Amino acid sequence: MTDIAIQDAVEADLPTMAAILNKEIRETTATWTTVERSPRAMRRWWMDLRRDGYPTLVAVEGDNLLGYASYGRFRTWPGYWRTAENTVYVHGDARGKGVGRGLLTALCARAKYQGLSNLVGVIGADRAGSLALHTACGYVEVGRLPGVGAKFGEPLDMVMMQKTL
Repeated sequence: MTDIAIQDAVEADLPTMAAILNKEIRETTATWTTVERSPRAMRRWWMDLRRDGYPTLVAVEGDNLLGYASYGRFRTWPGYWRTAENTVYVHGDARGKGVGRGLLTALCARAKYQGLSNLVGVIGADRAGSLALHTACGYVEVGRLPGVGAKFGEPLDMVMMQKTL
């Protein structure tokens, strides 16, 4: 990952981030929605995270945005303030090149710096690459919820992974 920089997302990154997410929405079970994110909705999501003090990081190589990662509230009650749920999406052409690991490592460092004690990943059990990425970054499986989701007419199991910072 020598030529890839991890940096804070800026508004100009949002269209590419939305394109990465929308491809996953259309074609995979990486996210369990079928509703694509409009540019306006993507901006609102990003602005909400910023308002709440949560980062959104991007991996870039030259002029190419390869992926993004963020974290936000795990639960809304005050007792959960030191725990956040992470999100990582990497463009299909950039997978297997250390982009996801770079993003998740930087995200964990930012969370620790901000005083969080835990990051949680909520991942589909069929997403072997995402599960392996989280494991490689020090997350451990803490639970499974069989059949709680569905997409493309198939039931999906959820895996909860946690990293103590």
